[in-house]
Amino acid sequence: MSDLFLGLKEKVSSQNVKIVFPEGLDERIIVAAARLAEEKVLTPILVGNVQEIEAKAKDLNVSVAGMEIYDPKSYAQFDELVASFVERRKGKATEEDARKILLDENYFGTMLVHTNKADGLVSGAAHSTADTVRPALQIIKTKQGVKKTSGVFIMVRGDEKYVFADCAINIAPDSQDLAEIAIESARTADMFDISPRVAMLSFSTKGSAKSPETEKVADAVKIAKEMSPELVLDGEFQFDAAFVPSVAEKKAPDSPIKGDANVFVFPSLEAGNIGYKIAQRLGNFEAVGPILQGLNRPVNDLSRGCNEEDVYKLSLITAAQAIN
Repeated sequence: MSDLFLGLKEKVSSQNVKIVFPEGLDERIIVAAARLAEEKVLTPILVGNVQEIEAKAKDLNVSVAGMEIYDPKSYAQFDELVASFVERRKGKATEEDARKILLDENYFGTMLVHTNKADGLVSGAAHSTADTVRPALQIIKTKQGVKKTSGVFIMVRGDEKYVFADCAINIAPDSQDLAEIAIESARTADMFDISPRVAMLSFSTKGSAKSPETEKVADAVKIAKEMSPELVLDGEFQFDAAFVPSVAEKKAPDSPIKGDANVFVFPSLEAGNIGYKIAQRLGNFEAVGPILQGLNRPVNDLSRGCNEEDVYKLSLITAAQAIN
């Protein structure tokens, strides 16, 4: 395991963090949860039929000791969750609606987080991103001052660590969205002991090209600087001007970013998604994420192609977000 995750493991152990896994019958979830519990890193909460989960764990030759298992159909505090959900939805759901909705494992798990029975949630091994994010947006909601959640990847190769955003959620962010993404990404960087130096990316550096696309990024830079003046942030940059000192010296000599950016905000989802995959596949970076940011409480989304190690690592990240 890389130093990044060893550090996270040390950070979250003994903090009594509880992470809920709505997909409690998924083999990858069970194996990862058993490891987390055995190592006493955190307390996993699995959602599903108790007998079925215990039987599957036995088949997988792992123990459910140190875990909590909740079945929405028999959960003792279900009425409390129903009442809290109706209140949270503010007229958009009746009690009858809530009793049906909360039988869905993702909604049930998200309500455990909302009512402080869990500190964070990890889902997506068997569900789409929408299935994971929708309950979070409806129940946990975004932090004050943040309109939208966003998804970042921590790109790791040896001692190198970078943040790429938004690579998972917002298809066509506007200037305000990009500014919020930049500030939240800087906060995420801090969590991973990356002192943030934020570059807002485009196909232009400091006005070398003019178009609505480049002006959108330039406006985002202005907004972000007004929102967080203490943050080291600049743009718009082509990637090489943000990352290569000699290019930065030629293209942006007066910028506080001297080719030493470590947080990269892409102008669109297609650019971010393509960018992180190129770094992952051609540059041999480990892509950790997507890590969802901007929410009041941590909720993170696995890939449906994940393995047990991915579940374990994203659980460490979610726990770190919870205690941060």
